[in-house]
Amino acid sequence: MNALRDVFITGTGAFLPGAPIGAEAMEDHIGRIHGRASAVGRRTLRWNGIETRHYALDAEGVPLHSNASMTARAVEAALEAAGLAAGDLDHLATATTQGDYLVPGHAAAVHAELACGPLSIASHQSVCGSALTAARDAWLNVRAGEAGVAAASGGEFSSRWFRPGFYEGTALVDAKGRLRMEADFLRFTLSDGAGAVVMEPKPRPDGLSLRVEWIDMTSLAGRFDPCMWAGSTFADRADMKSAWSHAGPIAAHASGAVALVQDFDLLKIVIRAWIGVWMEKVDQGRIDPARVDHLLCHYSARSLRQEIVSILETTRAMIPETKWFSNLATVGNIGSASIWVMLDEFIKSGRAKRGERILLVVPESGRAMIGFMMLEVV
Repeated sequence: MNALRDVFITGTGAFLPGAPIGAEAMEDHIGRIHGRASAVGRRTLRWNGIETRHYALDAEGVPLHSNASMTARAVEAALEAAGLAAGDLDHLATATTQGDYLVPGHAAAVHAELACGPLSIASHQSVCGSALTAARDAWLNVRAGEAGVAAASGGEFSSRWFRPGFYEGTALVDAKGRLRMEADFLRFTLSDGAGAVVMEPKPRPDGLSLRVEWIDMTSLAGRFDPCMWAGSTFADRADMKSAWSHAGPIAAHASGAVALVQDFDLLKIVIRAWIGVWMEKVDQGRIDPARVDHLLCHYSARSLRQEIVSILETTRAMIPETKWFSNLATVGNIGSASIWVMLDEFIKSGRAKRGERILLVVPESGRAMIGFMMLEVV
């Protein structure tokens, strides 16, 4: 049996579609429900602190890209940064909340866009946390010697689900033409784009690489109903026999069961569950806050960060905010792509120095999951 190998991130890449859209133009770009201004849009933007974001639809709703094409461009950018090409890939692990197809998986679509030769693929579907499940897949393939070059990616095309026609005529819109807040909120929260990393068993001969020390994933789905979901009504979200596929697409759409929604009350509880797992990692010695030089924590809103910080500050798990890096304000929340777009910008900022350790944290409200990834700059 071969010994396990060290694994290094040798390239990072991102793809953000179109020009940045400012906060004042977001609603006109994605469209107004029944031509009316959203009742929660401005409040949501103040809450999340997003100033600009990118959409893969133009203002008329015409798609500029597909999820797969954006993801492929991010993978190509990461490969180029590593001095490689698509033909060098042995394994492709993709993450997304909603791919372009219902079937087959997102990885097959991305592989087709890359137009390279045969390779092994794996599709990981969840919400934000799927970025690290894909990364763990790629890491273990390289670590076990099954792949010499692996890519992990995250890609999202959320805006196609946010156009007015997706909601109008459904149970999510009341008699006054107002969209239910749990759905409307997400229209001002999520953005489009893709990010990727390339992993190899050796660091780059020139420039910086990131040695992957470990990746941990913890699902809390056994404790919670869905907190962010698409495919069921509010009332039946925990009953798999009531999912949209049993009702059929027409009836499910009319009931509002196909749209993406968020349970805010449950989210407040889930936040504390995430922090509980974080504190367990500290108690176990897996995370030593004093030995973390940079923290890249994915969060959907500035106010959510403030709540996380307020809880952590009462514990010994807190990492000083001077060590935190985020680009949420300028690129928005891109779901599974967020952590890789953030890492790419961080590395290109020149802040990382050899010998430093970078902790990536990706909480997911979906049905409650949180992932951690520790990197060493070499």
